[in-house]
Amino acid sequence: MKLHHYGLEVRNLDESVDFYKNQLGFLEEQRFRFMEEDIVFLTLGDFRLELIAGHTLNAHICFEVNNLDCTMTMLTGLRKIEGPYHLDNGWKTAFYEGPTKEILEFLQTD
Repeated sequence: MKLHHYGLEVRNLDESVDFYKNQLGFLEEQRFRFMEEDIVFLTLGDFRLELIAGHTLNAHICFEVNNLDCTMTMLTGLRKIEGPYHLDNGWKTAFYEGPTKEILEFLQTD
């Protein structure tokens, strides 16, 4: 397992993308829409930031795993929030609530 990205919900997606690109030097990796949400992935070296258009300003940390199904069977004791989902780009993802209510995403990219 390795860190895949840190996700931030932002009030104005275009303004946030502009800030991270023009002020901090991030590059746009990809942009898509999933479940009524507009999402942009930005990179800065090895760091990946996911910006999600929203209003609640939640954050989550995402771990990339080799096999999502296997990982999900090992996550006993954690409450699954949503998923698993199969994204159009081939990724599979699921969200869980951590032990102190933090949001954890587990993502299989192949």
